[in-house]
Amino acid sequence: MTEINLLTRKDFVSNQMVRWCPGCGDYAILAQLQRILPDMGLPKEDIVFISGIGCSSRFPYYMDTYGIHSIHGRAPTLATGLKLANPNLQVWVITGDGDGLSIGGNHLLHVLRRNVDLNIILFNNRIYGLTKGQYSPTSLPGAKTKSSPMGSIEPSFNPLSVAIGAEATFVARTVAANVKHMAEMFKRAAAHKGTSFVEVYQNCVIFNNGTWDYASDPKTKHDHTIELEDGKPLIFGKDKDKGIRLNGLDPEVVSLDAVAESELLVHHESAPTASLAYLLSRMRHPEFPEPIGVFRCVETPSYEREVMAQIETAVQQKGRGDLRSLYYAADTWEVQTEANGRETQFGRGKNTLPGGTDEEYMGVMFRNEATSDPYGLSTETLAALNPPMPLTASVDISLKAAIGKLQALNVGLMALIEDTGKLAGVFTEGDIFRKLNCDAQELETAMVKDYMTAPVTTLKKDNTIADALYLMSIHKFRHILIVDEEGNPAGALSFRSVARYLEKYQI
Repeated sequence: MTEINLLTRKDFVSNQMVRWCPGCGDYAILAQLQRILPDMGLPKEDIVFISGIGCSSRFPYYMDTYGIHSIHGRAPTLATGLKLANPNLQVWVITGDGDGLSIGGNHLLHVLRRNVDLNIILFNNRIYGLTKGQYSPTSLPGAKTKSSPMGSIEPSFNPLSVAIGAEATFVARTVAANVKHMAEMFKRAAAHKGTSFVEVYQNCVIFNNGTWDYASDPKTKHDHTIELEDGKPLIFGKDKDKGIRLNGLDPEVVSLDAVAESELLVHHESAPTASLAYLLSRMRHPEFPEPIGVFRCVETPSYEREVMAQIETAVQQKGRGDLRSLYYAADTWEVQTEANGRETQFGRGKNTLPGGTDEEYMGVMFRNEATSDPYGLSTETLAALNPPMPLTASVDISLKAAIGKLQALNVGLMALIEDTGKLAGVFTEGDIFRKLNCDAQELETAMVKDYMTAPVTTLKKDNTIADALYLMSIHKFRHILIVDEEGNPAGALSFRSVARYLEKYQI
């Protein structure tokens, strides 16, 4: 039998020193995630933590798993890409009320809407902690901070209402001080197939200390929070003597001394619609006890599962794609004609100017319409450079023979001709660098036509030197094939030829 090495919490503790302020609620969140991960039964290499920017976003450094400390607000985007690339990974997104709900709000909305199989933990301390105490989207109206010294005039963002409104399939809330409950929420989130969103009430002891005291203090939390349990009535209080019932469409607090338990609102986390979950998310302190627990949990197909199904369907219908062919596919663009009727002779295979090229820019740079041209680049034709005839060979030449000819003549371009005499393509030193793999190959049997560049970008001798320089710059060419009116090879231009032309100007 194969021996199974069981992981423990210590296996998920990295060798990095944890750098949060003493008393910060982040420590409790870190500890509980490290504690529950061994129960997932996954190897560490299948777990990834991705964060944005903020105090919470140091999290990946402290987990002995794969991790990405990404950019402000974009953690859901990177996580989506990673999950699509490897659906077998368990991906956790660590964000804060600033990172996730301000600059990252749009990204958060769409990852929830798409239902990517990610676990999003939002640390909510109602303040920007890392940048030293500015008010955040969840700061309460009237909050006096370094960026709102007279008190914030903005309404407070409600993360759970936003998540439920975005059709999130798993929505929960917990409190960092309630470690047992928090660990259970993390386990539930990890088990959910789809986007799970967990808001954690977490205290910032430096810039917003005590903001969640009513929900974390043992003396007050029983009267100011209500723990949701699926299929059970909403009852709270230290003595379990109060409850929530509906009065029309509005919730109200009632005493169980005066109201029967059967009249209370019953929680259903998998209700067909999100109406109940949204109603619960609007119950806020001090008017109501604030619910903690799972607000909504429904199963719908996850985003990456649907994408993979589409890919499989496409493969069945069209076969597997050829990435190599895609990389070296020909460019296409619209043919442009100058006022004199002459084609501007740019482009891959069509001798045309790329569609959308800025004519004014071209004039300024190369055609002497707006600047001086002391070197004659926009008037002197390529014929003045006396381009030599190119090295030519049959398209059926072997790869070994083609490389040998280039090496023997110390040239960087070979024109390849079909049996009919028609130009088929070119083989350059660039093709050797880009297209030849670094594994063992049978160079004698491999055909150069499988590695050549086709169709061919060409010029004619009556093109200007400026035309050639422009083409070299946009395509990063070192060589360009020159053809006659019938399209047959008539010369080979190298950047070295242009450099020699410019030597007489002592540039």
